[in-house]
Amino acid sequence: MITASAKWTGKMTFSGTGNTGHTITMDGDNQTGNSPMELVLLALCGCTAYDVVSILQKKREPLVSLEVSAEAEKAPDPPRVYTAIRLKYRATGKIARKSMEDAVRLSEEKYCSVAAMLNKTAKVTYQIELDGP
Repeated sequence: MITASAKWTGKMTFSGTGNTGHTITMDGDNQTGNSPMELVLLALCGCTAYDVVSILQKKREPLVSLEVSAEAEKAPDPPRVYTAIRLKYRATGKIARKSMEDAVRLSEEKYCSVAAMLNKTAKVTYQIELDGP
């Protein structure tokens, strides 16, 4: 079982701890840490980046670096869920475009559990930028 907790530390700041024991500061006012909704986007970027790196390594693609960024729109009324998310994958190395496209597609459609959850409320789109010969 996976567990998580958030402990109020003052104002609108919370200390979050998961199974691993690592802590993260969350701040609803964005003064001392990321907001919970920002953390959802960070989780999406991290989840899909993990998948893409793993898939490209299995394909023996010479990946040098990968950055995944996200832009999102929220519903105007509570609950202000994400309604649209655009992911940008920027990779460097002599990676075949088809391999990169396949890795992103597999992550988004099959492996990334964060994307699977967010797809319930948001339209998730992506673009790929390859920097390499």
